[in-house]
Amino acid sequence: MKKITIVSLSLLSFLSFSCDAQVKSNDIPIKEEVKTYTLETVASDIAIPWGMTWLPDGTMLVTEKSGILYHIKNGTKTEIKNVPKVYSRGQGGLLDIVLHPDYTKNGWIYMTYASDEAEGTGGNTKLIRAKLLDGSLTQIESLYKATPNTTKGQHFGSRIVFDNDGYLYFSVGERGDHFVNPQDIKRDGGKIYRLNDDGSIPKDNPFVGQTGAKEAIYTYGNRNPQGMAKNPVTGAIWAHEHGPQGGDEINIIKKGANYGWPMVTYGIDYDGTTISKENEKPGIEKPIYYWLPSIAPSGMTFVTRDKYPDWKGHLLVGSLKFQYLELVKLKGNEVIGRQKIATDIGRVRNVAQGPDGYIYMGVEGKGILKIIPN
Repeated sequence: MKKITIVSLSLLSFLSFSCDAQVKSNDIPIKEEVKTYTLETVASDIAIPWGMTWLPDGTMLVTEKSGILYHIKNGTKTEIKNVPKVYSRGQGGLLDIVLHPDYTKNGWIYMTYASDEAEGTGGNTKLIRAKLLDGSLTQIESLYKATPNTTKGQHFGSRIVFDNDGYLYFSVGERGDHFVNPQDIKRDGGKIYRLNDDGSIPKDNPFVGQTGAKEAIYTYGNRNPQGMAKNPVTGAIWAHEHGPQGGDEINIIKKGANYGWPMVTYGIDYDGTTISKENEKPGIEKPIYYWLPSIAPSGMTFVTRDKYPDWKGHLLVGSLKFQYLELVKLKGNEVIGRQKIATDIGRVRNVAQGPDGYIYMGVEGKGILKIIPN
């Protein structure tokens, strides 16, 4: 047993070292943070705060991966009732949450979570919408359920975002079947989907009418997108996703585009072996930026308000691995700079700009933290 333990620890050390030792030539070096802010705890003791959104009265709804939906008001957490049962395994559980753009008129709330419904043992990502009445979800409607179920615990996605035309986009990871799902448009997984707000499929989706295709698919060849945001200037949907060991990417989502996984990647497998020798290929969308080594990105938001003059117009991305918030400085669609924020804060699961203009982070084991400029 002792020998096995020593071998295991040596392997883990090797993998950690080899990942950290990956080098990207001509990379944009990340700058150490210049602390010009304080942090305020908005809600504490949330194990894995995955998604967060704001109601019109300024209070928050926060999903916790194990299956709890919190309503947060003045620092007090109240559990919302009638939340659907989640399949809590590995990276799966209660995931993202957003309000309909016309929430004040229709009251619809959209959520993704891992569900054991439908064919097969285990679970897969599901999208629903519901309304909130007297502290309980009501009028729950199922909009999309990825299939088949699997007992694998990795790569459920998932983020949700609306574009300027009212279409809903959501992501589903490839569920650990990277040589099966991402490149096959007849299968769910490793995709970003686009739906109308009622769950119906837009007639101009790229694979509508193709025999056997999952017509909700908008892009494919994705690995595990856990960050999506609408660019406030162009209206385009941006997404980032986890690479394997190295090769986390930022992509601009384009209709019918193939993002390459696993045929094209900047990363290697976790045992150090090669997944693909190709970094780029005709017909494959190139990322606008990739991280090497991986930062394990989660959550993403554009800064649009004047409260943070040096951050305005740029992108914030959480790092699970390195436990900081990264400011990704942009010039149009080009990444021109990087800087650490909230160094050693913990595993940043989500980041969002609230309606009050402040930036909020969801940090594992801590809760929701608000960044207040000095």
